[in-house]
Amino acid sequence: AVAQQQKMGAKKGIVMDGRDIGTVVFPKAELKIFLTAESAVRVERRFKELFEKNPNVTIEEVKNNLEMRDYIDSHREVSPLKQAKDALVLDNTDLTAKQTFEKALEWARKKIL
Repeated sequence: AVAQQQKMGAKKGIVMDGRDIGTVVFPKAELKIFLTAESAVRVERRFKELFEKNPNVTIEEVKNNLEMRDYIDSHREVSPLKQAKDALVLDNTDLTAKQTFEKALEWARKKIL
């Protein structure tokens, strides 16, 4: 999967997201953004997303699943979740999806153009 992703980005001009894109897949990318938000906000956002598909989901389930995934991803032996040393941190705790996109686009324009 990593080789396929790297092949896709070989000619540049690609935007990718993933938990190991900036550290494993494209460690020399021109721009790396580490997106984060406070845990409670992440849980609430994920709950709203899942509730639309399944009204029986509970916020506690979502919280437990998110915490478990974060733990597993950050402690796995291969390609653990971690911030690339040269990544810009975008904390979108208090931002909308549109504001988050606009900030990332602003950084991309400054860095790449």
